[in-house]
Amino acid sequence: MQDSVLNNLWFILKYISYEIYYYILGAKAIVDDIMNYKHNKFDLIPNHGRVAVVTGGGRGLGLEVVKKFLQMDMRVIIGCRNVEAGKEALREMEKSGINGGDFVILKLDMTSFESIKEFADNVLKECQRIQILVNNAGIMFPPYTETVDGYESQWGVNFMGHYYLTHLLLERMKQTAVDGLDRVRIINVSSCAHFAVDSIKFHEFNKKNLYIPSEAYATSKLAQVIFTQNLDDELKADCSTVEVFAVHPGIVDTDIFNGTLLKILFPWLIKLLFKTPEQGSYPILHAALSTDVIKKGGCYISNCQIARVNKAVYSSTQRRLLDRYCRACLGISKFGQVNA
Repeated sequence: MQDSVLNNLWFILKYISYEIYYYILGAKAIVDDIMNYKHNKFDLIPNHGRVAVVTGGGRGLGLEVVKKFLQMDMRVIIGCRNVEAGKEALREMEKSGINGGDFVILKLDMTSFESIKEFADNVLKECQRIQILVNNAGIMFPPYTETVDGYESQWGVNFMGHYYLTHLLLERMKQTAVDGLDRVRIINVSSCAHFAVDSIKFHEFNKKNLYIPSEAYATSKLAQVIFTQNLDDELKADCSTVEVFAVHPGIVDTDIFNGTLLKILFPWLIKLLFKTPEQGSYPILHAALSTDVIKKGGCYISNCQIARVNKAVYSSTQRRLLDRYCRACLGISKFGQVNA
C-alpha cells in the first residue's frame, strides 16, 4: 500500500515537472523567435518542375508550406488524413489568388503502416523524381491511444510513421539526386520539445499507467532529430547527395495547440506571442531550398539558422538503439531498400 502511494506521488510530481519544464522551454523558444525575427525569412523564387511531398499538408503549418511551394511554381504531393477537408482548404487557397504550380492530394493516415505504404506507392506512381520530402504531420498531447499497428500514438504518428515513409521513398529520392545534379532533401519537422527528455526509454512506450503526454511528445521529437543525423550519416557513407535536416519551426499558432490549457485560458496571449503559420513555414522552406545549407545535412535548424541540439542526439548508444529498434520493428535490413 505504501509503495503504491509513493509510486502515485512520484508519477504526479513527474507529470507536474514536465508541465513546468514545457512552459520554460516555450518561453525560451518565444524569446529566441523574437530575438531572431530578422533571420526568420525566406525569399520565394521560381522553382518550376521541382516536386515536394508534404505530409499533413491540408491544414495548419503544412498547408502554409504547400502554399509557398505552389507560389514558387512547384508540384506538390499532399498527404491528408481527411482528403475532402484538404481539397476544401486548397480550394480556398486558390480563391485567394494562389494559382501557381500543381498539386495532388492523396489519402494518408499516419496511424497505419498499411495507409503509409499505399500513399508511398501512389506517390511513386505520380512522381518519377522527388526533390523534397517534408515529414510534417504530427499530433501533440493526446490522451493515451495506440496506432493501428500498436504504437503509442505520438511515437507512431510523429516518428515511426515518417521513418517508414522515408524508407519507402528514399530510393526514388536517391535516384533523383544521382550525379549531384539536383538538390534533394528530407525535412523532419521537429520541435524544441526534444530538449525535454534526456533519452529514449524504449521499454516505456506503451505503459498506459505511466503515460505522460508531454514526455511522449518530447520523446518522439528527440527520435526525429536522432534519426536525422543517423540517416544523413548513412547517406554520406553511401556517397549520396541527398541531405536530411531537422527543423524547429518555432512556437506557431496552429490547431495542434487546440485543447491545451494555454490556448483555453489565454488565446489572446498566443495571438500576441506565437508565430503565424507563415512565419513558421520559413525555417522549413529554408531547410528545403536554401543554398546556405548545402553540404550541412544532419543539422537542426531554427529561425533559418543552424541551432544547437539536445546532447542526447550525440549519444552513440541512443543512436544505435534507435536504429536497431526501428529496423527490427519494420523488418528492414538496409534502410531505403524496400526489398532488402
